[in-house]
Amino acid sequence: MAISDSSARTAELLALERKYCSFGDTVHYLDPPKVFVNCEGSYLYDERGTPYLDLQMWYSAASFGYKNPRLNEALKRQLDRLPQLACQYLHAEKVEVAARLAQYCEKRFGVKGRVHFNVGGSQAIEDSLKIVRNFTGKNLMFAFMGGYHGRTLGASAITSSYRYRRRYGHFGDRAHFVFFPYCFRCLYGLRRATCDIYCENQFEKLFASEYHSVWDPKVEASEFGAFYFEPVQGTGGYVIPPKEYFVRLKETCEKHKILLVDDEVQMGIYRTGKFWAVEHLGITPDIIVFGKALTNGLNPLSGIWAREELITPELFPPGSMCSTFSAGPLGTAVALETLRMLEEADYEKLVTEKGAYFLAGLRELQRRHPEAMGDVEGLGLALRIEVCKPDGITPDRELTDRIFAAGLKGDLEAGGRKYGLVLDVGGYYKNVFTLSPSFTITREEIDLAVELLDQLFRRCQMK
Repeated sequence: MAISDSSARTAELLALERKYCSFGDTVHYLDPPKVFVNCEGSYLYDERGTPYLDLQMWYSAASFGYKNPRLNEALKRQLDRLPQLACQYLHAEKVEVAARLAQYCEKRFGVKGRVHFNVGGSQAIEDSLKIVRNFTGKNLMFAFMGGYHGRTLGASAITSSYRYRRRYGHFGDRAHFVFFPYCFRCLYGLRRATCDIYCENQFEKLFASEYHSVWDPKVEASEFGAFYFEPVQGTGGYVIPPKEYFVRLKETCEKHKILLVDDEVQMGIYRTGKFWAVEHLGITPDIIVFGKALTNGLNPLSGIWAREELITPELFPPGSMCSTFSAGPLGTAVALETLRMLEEADYEKLVTEKGAYFLAGLRELQRRHPEAMGDVEGLGLALRIEVCKPDGITPDRELTDRIFAAGLKGDLEAGGRKYGLVLDVGGYYKNVFTLSPSFTITREEIDLAVELLDQLFRRCQMK
C-alpha cells in the first residue's frame, strides 16, 4: 500500500473512531490519537513504516518483545490443538503453570500455597479481595497513596486516585490510604539518611490507641483485613522504596493480624531483576497478584498465589470464584512457554545488567539536563525520569507532556534515519517518564534511546 493510501486509511480510521468509539480509555491522552500498523522486537511502526522505539512495551506486558517468535509459536500450536475449553474442565497447561508458580514461591519463601487464575490485573485484585474477606471477615483495607491496583469497582476502592472513583458513586469500602516511602518527595520533608523510616513509625502509631480508629486493644483486633502494596509503585511513577520500610511494615502487620497483599501485576516476572519485585524487600507476602508479562500480552491471563491456609479447598470450595475465560488454554500455553524460557536463561543477570547500563546512560543524560531532570532511578528494567523545573524539585508537567507528544511525531533523527520514541507518563504529578523496555532490547538500542531522549529534552526545553 502506498504511503498516500496509508495516510488516507489512517484519516478514515480516526474519523470513525471519533464518531463511534468510547473516549473512556486512554487513547485520547494524545490528540489526534496515534495509529500503529506493525510491531517487532522493541519497535512499533506507523503507516509510513517509521520505527518507534518503545520504552513502555504495553505497560510492561510485552516484556519479551513484540512478535516474540517462541511465544507466538506456542500460541499457534495451541490454536491448532486445544484453543477453547470451558473453565469447569482441566487442561495440562493450567496445572503446569500453577504448579511452577507455586513451587517457585515455596522455594523462594518457604511457604506452601495455591494459584487461582483470571483474565486481567483488576480481576485478579478482585479475587484477592475475596480471599482476604473470606479469611478475615474484614472488608476494609490499607493501601498506599500513589498506589494503583486497577479500575474495577473493588480495585478502584484501594487505588488512591479519586479521579478513578469520582463518577461512580460512594465507595463505602474505600481503603485507608497511607503515605508511601517516596524519598525524593518525602511528605515529612526528611532525608533518607537520617529519617529512621519515620513514615513507617507514623503508620505504627495508628495502633497505639483505640481512638486512632484502626485497633481494639481489648480484643486485639484490627478493623482492617489486609495492606495492599506494590513493591515498586507503577502508575505512581516507578517509585522505589527503601527495603527497611517494608521489613518494619511486615512486623507491624503481623503483630496486628493484617495480611500483606503484593501487587506484582506490573513489576512481576523479572521486570525489576527478580522474579517477584517483593524479593528485593526481604519479606514474604500472604498473597501475590500477577498478570501482564506472564503471556507477553498475547492473551489475557492473571492470577493470585495465596498461602495454603487462605485458599484451602475446604475454606475456598469449588465455585468460590470463577470466570468464563479464566485460565483459558491459549493464555496458559503461552504462560507455560514463558516460564520455560525463564528457566533456560539467567534473566536476573540479564535484566540487572541491561538495567544498570540503561540507568548509567540516563544519569549521563541527567548531567546534560540538570535543569529538567530532577530524579533518575531504576531497579532492573523499571526506570524513571522525574521531570522538574530548574529548582530540581517542582514538577514540570508541561515539559513532560511536550516531550511525550514530540516523541510520537516520528521525526527524530539518528544514523541518517527517522525515528519516533514511545514513552509513558506517570507519577503523582504526571511528570515522570516510566520506562519499561523490552528484555530483548540491545545495548545499541539503549544507546539509541538515550540519544533520542537527549534530542527530545533539547528540542522541548527550547519552547
